Formats: sequence, structure tokens, C-alpha cells
Amino acid sequence: MSNFIPREVSKVALALCDGLAGSRSDQVKNLIATQNWDELVTLTCSPSAYTDPESYFRDAACISFLRKYESLPTTFDRKKNAVKKFFDAERKCFRTNQRLLPFLHGTFQPGEEAILAFIKQVRKEVTWLIGERPPSNPRGKFGPGATFSDRGGLTTIPDKMQTRPELTRGAWPFLMPWGGTLWAKAAASRGDSIMFQEGNRFTTVPKDSETDRGISIECSVNLFYQLAYGNAMREALRKNTNNRVVLESAQTIHRQVAREASITGAFATIDITQASDTVCKSLVALVLPIKWHEVLDDLRSPKTTINQDGVNKVVVLEKFSSMGNGYTFELETVIFMAICCAVMRLRGTTPKPGINVYTFGDDIIVPTEFASEVISALRYLGMDFNPKKTFVDGPFRESCGGDYFSGVDVRPFFLKKEVNEPQHYIGMANGIRRMALTGHRAEYRWHRVMRAWFSALDSIPERIRRCRGPSELGDICIHDEGANWETRWRSSIRYIRVYRPANYRKVKWTVFDPDVVLAGACYGVGGDDAKGRHDNLVPRDSVTGYKTGWVSFS
Repeated sequence: MSNFIPREVSKVALALCDGLAGSRSDQVKNLIATQNWDELVTLTCSPSAYTDPESYFRDAACISFLRKYESLPTTFDRKKNAVKKFFDAERKCFRTNQRLLPFLHGTFQPGEEAILAFIKQVRKEVTWLIGERPPSNPRGKFGPGATFSDRGGLTTIPDKMQTRPELTRGAWPFLMPWGGTLWAKAAASRGDSIMFQEGNRFTTVPKDSETDRGISIECSVNLFYQLAYGNAMREALRKNTNNRVVLESAQTIHRQVAREASITGAFATIDITQASDTVCKSLVALVLPIKWHEVLDDLRSPKTTINQDGVNKVVVLEKFSSMGNGYTFELETVIFMAICCAVMRLRGTTPKPGINVYTFGDDIIVPTEFASEVISALRYLGMDFNPKKTFVDGPFRESCGGDYFSGVDVRPFFLKKEVNEPQHYIGMANGIRRMALTGHRAEYRWHRVMRAWFSALDSIPERIRRCRGPSELGDICIHDEGANWETRWRSSIRYIRVYRPANYRKVKWTVFDPDVVLAGACYGVGGDDAKGRHDNLVPRDSVTGYKTGWVSFS
């Protein structure tokens, strides 16, 4: 593999270092110049080493720019590292299962009554959050991604209904409700029966330049109902907290609370390492109401097929569910919320989810006075907190993609995707500009990153470089001051010149069986509405070409 990155990307990175001129800029520039990518991506920047937000921001922005760039030619075997993390987490879950099993069977040792009391309190909190039992027949739901047999670009809803449906044996109770769906009718009409699988399939997706992120691809029918019960947990959380915990808007709330906490110190932000991979089977069995556990346990994959050193292995899972399972995120949110609430209640404070305690997956925010006890509880129950992303004291807090130092937004920009076409350079330029203009000293920051911004624009053809517009339009235009927008008026509507997707990979409905077409229509699968036709499907990630054009703005 080449040890080089595109000259244009290197030019932007060096210009960013020169402009920011932080204490680490020369070090980063030297690592880029010598192509020492391994050392570059392992650089760290601890907020505790800084006394003001701007000094931290300048170093963090330099260090972070290329850290997650998926084309960075490091020597790390990213997939191998992800596989290693999978097995490390499984070993950890095994140990936790062994530690918690006595509490399931009533064989715990004398002196452990306090632990049992805490576990019972967590269970009470879970019951309060989502109720004693799930809905009897929630509506199944298709996800946007792959399933065990639906891979690559063949992941539209009709694609999933066209392939042979798959199910784990433990999920057989869902054959009856599934049998009443149009999906099942379409399968039966072509003679397809359910194919039973042992479990899910492990794969990886890009995360950063050191390691990939491990996920597991579920069987199609399992995932259909996993998503249904994940949505049921969301609705139960919203209802039982009087609309204070609404996961669809929780990220914004978390960022607001983290910003305020970086000023007042009232809350601590906690991040868990490999959260979904370290929630073990025994923990879920201990803290979930019986009916909820029965349903979720039926739908989980008991085994994973994983490729290690070129050999496919079937692993009996110690974790309860992995990332890729349709209810894992909601289950994490509920369990971590319940653990925090139990700690607070046993300390004599009434927990109020959405007011004095917040969880969004593994992003946790609790009152600072309870942080150490929450961390201790999480450790005993099998989770480790990430010390690089957990902040209990000092002026820095981080949650849900928001980084705040004494109330100032200091989130750096991470270049992630390959950069080789105009739309990629537009996205890079916009990311640099957005990073600069979010702080309280926007003009000062903008002056420092302007050279890098112009360097990104240098790689864009002149006719496309004229596509300037507001940030509200996203990356179909270069974000700039209003005076630089290219506009025109028609029928009292202002149009702005943009560089937008124009060509799409399309799938014709005629390639699918008639019963699949009918089922897809009933599930609300749309066609090419932009051109007034309904004879084509536009799959996920299907853009194949861009062109300049005009969009209405006001």
C-alpha cells in the first residue's frame, strides 16, 4: 500500500497547522512531512493540560484532522484489531456472567446482600422506565442496512422481501405474526420457506485509522422484530418520563447539558468503552422484567460467525446483543439510565430522567457527586469507562459529539471519507469553516483556518467554486457570506446555485416478483418522486454523479 495521501489533503492539513499555530502544530507538521502516520493517529490532547479553551482547540484541531481519515496509510491491521476487541469483550463478558450468575440462582455469598439489593433496585428502575411487559404485537420494521443474506447495494426493502427469509431458531415464536405479513405471502408465492441460521455474522465498518468498528449482521426476520421492540422501548421511555426522554432529540439535549456542565461543573459526562459488546447475558436477565427479557432473548442471536486469521468460527456469545441488533441502542440506554437512577435513589436523591440524569446509548450524564459511584457500579456489572472521554472535574465536558471547554465549543473537524471529487472538497471546506465559526471567538478562529479553507477550495473547478450558499443547504454548496452567493429570482422566489446529486443508481420495480411489488407498495416504499415517476427505486448510497443547478431557498 502507498505511504502517501493525496497532495491536496496534505496541503490542507499543513495549512491548518500553520494557521492554528498551536503548541503541537510543528509536531503534527513534521509527522505529516515524514509520513509517520502511525504516530500521528496515536497523538493525544488532554484538556486537563490546558488552561483556556482556545489553546486546547488549536492543538485538538491539528491532531484530530487526519485521525479518522479512512484512507490514511497506517500500518495498523484495522480489521484484525476489531476482531481482537471482539474476543477481548467476550472474555470480559464471560467473567461478568460468572460473577453475576449466583444472583440469578440465589447462590450468592454471605455479605453480598448489598449487591443484590442494588441489582433489585436497578430492576425496579428498568420497570419504571419501560413497564412490566412489552406490547403484545408491535409492528415489524425494515432497517436501511444489510441483513445476513442481503449485502452490498441490494438492501432496499423489496430486495429484502425478494430473498429467502432467515431466522434464528430461538425466534420461532415470531413465525406466527410474521406469517400474516405481505412479506411472508410474497415468500410463500415463490416457494421460499424460512431458512434457520445459528446466529448473526460479524463484520467491520470504518471507525478510525487504528481500528475498525465491529458490528454484527442479523437475520432478516430477527431484525424486522428487533427494530419493532427497539421502537417500543423508545415509546415507553418517552411515555413513562412524561416526554422528558425523547431519543430522537436527545443528542441536542446532551450537548446543551454538557456545555452548561463545563461551566458549572454540576454534571459529569461518562463514556463506556465497547458498551454494546460488554453488556452480558446475566446482567440483562437480572435487570429486565421477565416478559421483556423473554421477548428480547428470543430475538437475540446466540452465536456469531466470525472470520479470524482466515478461518470462519462460530462463537457462542457471552454478550446479550451487539451493535447491529435492532434494539441494542435502546436497551443500552434503558439499562445505563436505570443504573444511574438506582445509584441516585439509594443515595437519597430522586432521579428525574431528562432533568438530572441523561443517557443516550453509552453517553451518560449524571450529577458530579454521583459519578464515582456510577462508574464503580458499571465496572462491577461488566463495563469499563473510557478515561479519554469521561470527564468528572475540570472545565471540559464531552457528550454526543459536543466538546466544551468552559462553555466554549472546541469540537475539532475530523476528515473521514476519501477526498478525490469536488463534492468531497466542498464537504472538507465546510467542515473546516463550521469548526471555526462555532466558538465564541469566531472571527479569531476563522482568521486562523482561512488559509486551510482556501487550500480546500483550490482543488474545486472554478465553475463549481461559484456555488456558494448558506450552511442550511448542507454540502451541496460552499458555505460563505451572503454577499458571495450566486442567486437568481423567479416568481418572487430566490434560487441559489449549488452542486447537487444528479445521477442515481436505480432499480426497476420490474425485477421484483409481483407479490413483492404489492408488499413494497403497502409498506410505503416510494419511487422516483423527484421526476414524477414511480417505476424506479433509488437504493441507499446510490448517487453516481453531480452537476451544478439551482435550489430554492427563500
